[in-house]
Amino acid sequence: MDPKAYESDDDSNEEKKFLQQHDDEEAQIQSLPKKAEGFSNTFWAASGLNVVATVSIVFVSKHIFQHAALRHAQVAFAASHFAATALFLYVVSRPRLNFFQAKRVPVLKIIPLAVAFIFSVVFTNASLAYCSIQFYQIVRALGTPFVAFINYLTSGATIPLRAALTLVPVCAGIAVVGYFDTDAKKISSEKGTTPLGVVFAFTALVASGIYTVWIGRYHKLLDCTSQQLLLNQTPVSVLIMLYVIPFSDDVTAWKGLDVWTWLLVALSCILAVLINLSQFFIINEAGPVASTVVGHFKTCTIVVLGWIWSRKPLKDGSLVGIVLAIGGIIAYSVITQQEARK
Repeated sequence: MDPKAYESDDDSNEEKKFLQQHDDEEAQIQSLPKKAEGFSNTFWAASGLNVVATVSIVFVSKHIFQHAALRHAQVAFAASHFAATALFLYVVSRPRLNFFQAKRVPVLKIIPLAVAFIFSVVFTNASLAYCSIQFYQIVRALGTPFVAFINYLTSGATIPLRAALTLVPVCAGIAVVGYFDTDAKKISSEKGTTPLGVVFAFTALVASGIYTVWIGRYHKLLDCTSQQLLLNQTPVSVLIMLYVIPFSDDVTAWKGLDVWTWLLVALSCILAVLINLSQFFIINEAGPVASTVVGHFKTCTIVVLGWIWSRKPLKDGSLVGIVLAIGGIIAYSVITQQEARK
């Protein structure tokens, strides 16, 4: 007996519809373009912009700080960057652009983080004003392992032994660079590292490390992203700094500036905004690991250009320290990332 005799017309039609739908879905899947391997064009564009903006802001700021009066206007200079960043974050958080969703946080809760942010940025700028570019950048590169050290002291979090050993050449390299940069026979007030600059550099390292650790805790405490925290803390930081500026800065320094210096200050604010914008795209497109790689490339670029800026000969002993420090920092990042994947 033919088994088809037991099939109804409805059953047959349903089966045909199912098969036709399956064929249509398969055809659609085959027609979809294959996803390109590697990073997107957006990532490469953002990375290029981030590198150019970061390298540029270091040299622009260094040139600004060669103006003797502006060396004593660090808080006002940082406040201008904070104000530009706050305006930028407010604009991109609007529904029309919607880079991220703004979230209001009580002012009293954000004040400690805002104060830590002020100390971090002001001392970092001060270290750039009184240090050579290469020493400034190498000490900044020590920030990641220093944060790990703070986490160990506060919460007992440990890092792999191999990663800890990479910090030996880093510390040795920084010591070598510091020794040759602060040599009284070679130092220049504009391009060398002064003893005060060394103090500012390591104070900035401590302040930035504390600020970074607090960010992680505020993420959990306030349930905010980095962008949401920054949008809340930058206006508060600016308001605090407006009260501090009359006591900390030489406010008359801004009166005698020429047009060229004012343009450089405005350019530095624009570069600060571009750094924040491009960093969003880098992390969103490729994650924090790729952001770390971009950071290492920026460090190497700034150090090399800083060496050219200082016009030091290749036989200068600080070159050995630079190689030791940068090599150790890169090795530290590679090892910690390998351990994180396990």
